[in-house]
Amino acid sequence: MLTSKQRAQLRGLAAKEDTILQIGKGGISTNVIMQLNNALEARELVKCRVLENSMLTSRAACDELAEICRAEPVQVIGSRFVLYRRNQKEPRIELIRSKNKR
Repeated sequence: MLTSKQRAQLRGLAAKEDTILQIGKGGISTNVIMQLNNALEARELVKCRVLENSMLTSRAACDELAEICRAEPVQVIGSRFVLYRRNQKEPRIELIRSKNKR
């Protein structure tokens, strides 16, 4: 589970990223899931877009893909959303540590 500071950090990183996955009228297919899993493995942070001809809202697509791919939703704005999943073998993004409360 991401903290609000970690989410803010990831939003800042995602602003510089290009949209690499688009969901169209075909919706969430096995091909889309496979592409997203590969992208999350390679990049950890993926920006996606839901096209106008899709039957899904960006929030619905984000939530469904996050659950299927075991990723964390970072942000949903308009037709775009960002997902994060830490690479267990070779982490690329160093998240801000949460401070322990006494």
